[in-house]
Amino acid sequence: MTQQTPIGSGFGAASTAMEVVSGIDLSGKLAVVTGGASGLGLETTRALVHAGAEVIVPARSPERARAALRRLASATVELMDLADPQSIAAFAGQVVSAGRPVSILVNSAGIMATPETRDADGHEAQFATNHVGHFRLTLGLWPALVVAKGARVVSVSSRGHQIAGIDFEDIDFRARPYDKWLAYGQSKTANALFAMALDRRGRGHGIRAFSLHPGQILTDLARHLSAEEIASFDALDEAGRPIVDPERGMKTVEQGAATSVWCATSPHLDGLGGVYCEDCDVAIVNEPSVGRKGVSPWAYDPDAAESLWQMSAAWTGLDTV
Repeated sequence: MTQQTPIGSGFGAASTAMEVVSGIDLSGKLAVVTGGASGLGLETTRALVHAGAEVIVPARSPERARAALRRLASATVELMDLADPQSIAAFAGQVVSAGRPVSILVNSAGIMATPETRDADGHEAQFATNHVGHFRLTLGLWPALVVAKGARVVSVSSRGHQIAGIDFEDIDFRARPYDKWLAYGQSKTANALFAMALDRRGRGHGIRAFSLHPGQILTDLARHLSAEEIASFDALDEAGRPIVDPERGMKTVEQGAATSVWCATSPHLDGLGGVYCEDCDVAIVNEPSVGRKGVSPWAYDPDAAESLWQMSAAWTGLDTV
């Protein structure tokens, strides 16, 4: 198992996605980026296209996504809804049947702190969208990832994983009152654990997986928050503009996308995988002396990662074997 220890990437908190791909040649490579038409995902798409990749952006609202990507000739949009298993299967099947290897999969889409909502199977919506939808997509694309002979799967987690581990006895808030932040926290912990379990299964096929914290960036992800909640984050200056202070984790979109792009493309990560990253490097394990930096032990637990995988496979009927 790759050690959860910084490797000295040469980049840092203020690095941008475009800086990270400088000198990287992705010509002939195909990438899939969920959420790739807005916020961090859009900047990720831009950087990958800039490096020469073709990018497919699956989107619930294709017309809106195409408008956002209209200046990126190498980015195409296809219909997919992470909350709809049939939609995911149809999209993944279309990509696999086309016969092209998928070298990069960036699972960037997500929802945060939503009112209590459930998917068609009755699962809590944040967990279902942020984790289960991406589990379905990754397993659906598995044949295309395998034939790439060196694919990377990047799951955008968040420092929000530090809010909560996964309550395997009550993921769906059946026995406890719904708490939008606990639900978000366990969904982001799931992103990190998924990368661990996926990397263990994928490394023999050349597939390596990573998770990451992009930084604190005000994007459409915060659409369910009130003005009072946003103000409580001390993320805005006196004029109501987002504060940019990368060393404190408060980044621009260009800086926030950098770690996703670094995980997807950096040669420094060749031969590594299954780790949580931040500020364009492998993160440390969080402990009280380092404040909020790093990954919480419950999100870097191989036993929990395996439990999550087995549960996800049971829920979806999908596995790599």
